Parts: sequence; C-alpha cells; structure tokens
Amino acid sequence: MSDSISDGGDCTDGSVKTDFSDDRTAVTEAEVEALVKGICFKTGPPRTLGVEVEWLVHELRQPQLPVTPERLEAAYAALRTVPLGSALTVEPGGQLELSSPPAASLMECIGTVSADLDAVRAVLARQGLGLVGVGHDPWHTPRRFLREPRYDAMEACLDRTGTAGRHMMCASASVQVCLDAGHEEPGPLGHARRWWLAHQLGPVLVAAFANSPLIGHRPTGWVSTRQLLWMEIGAGRAGAPPLDGDPRAAWARHVLDAPVMCVRRDGGPWEVPEDLTFRAWTRSGTPTREDLAYHLTTLFPPVRPRGHLELRMIDAQPGDDGWIVPLAVTAALFDDPEAAETAYRTVKPLAERARSRPAPHNPLWLDAARTGLGDPELREAADGCFTAALRALPRLGATPEVVAAVREHRDRYVLRGRSPADDLLDRLRGTAGRAHEREISA
Repeated sequence: MSDSISDGGDCTDGSVKTDFSDDRTAVTEAEVEALVKGICFKTGPPRTLGVEVEWLVHELRQPQLPVTPERLEAAYAALRTVPLGSALTVEPGGQLELSSPPAASLMECIGTVSADLDAVRAVLARQGLGLVGVGHDPWHTPRRFLREPRYDAMEACLDRTGTAGRHMMCASASVQVCLDAGHEEPGPLGHARRWWLAHQLGPVLVAAFANSPLIGHRPTGWVSTRQLLWMEIGAGRAGAPPLDGDPRAAWARHVLDAPVMCVRRDGGPWEVPEDLTFRAWTRSGTPTREDLAYHLTTLFPPVRPRGHLELRMIDAQPGDDGWIVPLAVTAALFDDPEAAETAYRTVKPLAERARSRPAPHNPLWLDAARTGLGDPELREAADGCFTAALRALPRLGATPEVVAAVREHRDRYVLRGRSPADDLLDRLRGTAGRAHEREISA
C-alpha cells in the first residue's frame, strides 16, 4: 500500500528493493551470476497480476499548452495527501505512474487501479490539470522536471547515443503488465515458455496498441514512435538477451555484459563511465550487491525479469479506461492455459521474421513499430490472439464490461488493421485539412 507520492518510478527508480541481503557487500562475477539467476525468475503457479500505468500530465482544457514546473509541483504536493492502494511515482519529465500491488485476479487489479485513478484525477482537476494516455507527447519537446544526481547521470549516459534517451525519460508513457514468471516445469504456463512467448507476442502487442505516431505535432512515420526510441537507445541498454537456452543463464550473462550507467556517490555528481560493463567492473573494482541492484534498474529490455515478468512494450492508451484492454488481453493470453497455447501457436510463425536476433532489434519488432497492424501477418496474429483472449476472459472472472471493451478494440482496430495511432493521425489530417480550407476560402 502507498499513501505518498515519490520521485522516480519505473525504470528510473533508484530505490528499487530486491531480495539482496548485506547490500554493501562486494560481489564477484560468479556471485552476480548466482544472485541474478536466483532473484530475477521466481517460479511457481501464476497467481498474481499487476499493472503500471504511466500518464502525461497536461492542461485539462488545452493539453497542447505546457504546464509549468510550479503547477506540477503544487499538484503533486496535493496528491501526497491522497491515500491510494497503488504506488504513485513521478517520472523525470513529470509523468505520473501508478503501480498496482500484486493482485489475486484481473478484476481485483482493475478495481484497485481504477479507484486510484479516480482519486488522482479528482485532485488534478481541482488544479486545472488532467491525465493524457498517449505513448509519446505529441506536442512538447522533452523537458526534465526532476533534478537529481541519478537523472543527471542517466541523461549524460543516454545522450551519448543521441536524443532518444531524453524522449524516453521525459516525454513517453506506457502500460506495463506484470505477470508471474510461471511454473518451473515445461508447458504453456512454464517459465521458459512464458519468457519466449513474451518476446514473440511483444510485436503483436506493440502493433495492436500503437499510440505514438507524432512528435512536435508531426507524423514520424512510425505508429509506435515510443518503441522506435527504445530501439535507438541501443541493445546493451534496451535490448533483450538471445532466446536460445535457459532464460536464467541468458539474463545473467546479459546483466554482466551490459554497460554500467553510473557509479553512485554519496556527495556530488555521480560518475558516468564509458565502455564499462558490470562484468568488467567486478574484475577491476569492488561493486556491491547494492550496485548490482541499481544496475538492474538501468536495463530497459522489452521484457524485464524482476522475479516476475514486466512487459514494457505497450504504449499508453487513450481514454480514462483504455489501459484495461491491454492488461486484460495480456493476462488472458498468459494465465489461461488454453489461451496461452493458442497464443503460442499463433505467434510461432512470426518468429522466423526475427531472424534469431534479440528483441527489439530485429525486423519483426521494427515492422510492428513502423507499420503496426498494417502488416498483414501481424494483423492476422492479433486477430487470433484477441479471439483467444475473448474466449478466456470469462474463465478469468472478467466482467461483461471488460469483455466488451476488449471486443470493441478488436472490432474497431484489429479487424480493420488499425491502432489508436491511426486515430491521432486522422485527427491531425482533419485539422490540417480544415486549415487548408480556411486558407483557400480566405
């Protein structure tokens, strides 16, 4: 339970708690591998579910106008007085994130987050502010709201590969679904199958829920510009390990070979090393278990194992309740055995298009982010997955309203080869068309 608002949720959280004990104890390379294998995949029957919903905060009546830092700070001060069931955090650009506690069912998760969102919106409305569900801010350039050493270090590190990092930090928002890792043994609910499925279903989820086609009020040519930006950050920071072999071993190797973002200091700016992997750090220095815990929070793959699986590839969705649809679809395809088997068979043919390259830096993920469900194979796969989810949701206790929302998304978007991004583009073209008509009439 959380009754306060804190700074830095999601991947930028510098205070993530883990199961590491004696955090200031130095670790060797072998100890890092053993710790990561033991902590990042906790197996057992899938019983709990969670969601993290990020939102851009804008003027309630004119979202294209920027909100001053002073107004954001006043609004967040008011939110600190609101008791919530979810943890409420602030991202570096001022985005808000609600992270649900682990829920025993889909409807429990939806109920908790919906109630929290109602409370948050009421407070913001009194400040003249509102929440906007879109994967990337379509109006404003990235602007950092939080000024702390860890964000200074993150910005300096990510700036080495271009501007994508600043966009990720300050102008993006997502719906992240958190699932139990699964059984130890093989089968549709086994942890190896769920790990594989998360990476191969990922492009289908990117395409079906793409909602970030604009930057600076102009089309980027990608239906999920947010996913493009993650790819541009680079494979070492935002890529997945290869899918061949044991997931635990693959992730442990990836963690060791990933670049160190920063070395924390108790006073003054944090050090931002170049070309230092965590493996090299263990061989040449004395990183601690606490350093390892922080290092894990600076890796942003599309599927992040944190004891559970965190699926990070879904753009924030439009409307007050749009986030419920990707949560419901994903939960159904992973936690209902019949739907999980159908999803596996449905996306398996797509795996060839990945050409054995890790996600998201392969042709399949690129096509999903660029063209979405305009790609015939992705559209066919999405149709099959949504159909399986619709059959499974009643078995998971979903209400008729939730089932109807999923069906509406399928009918409005999936069956027509569209995504919410197309609605944004249609509105932009309509606005441009009306402006052109006014010029002609004048």
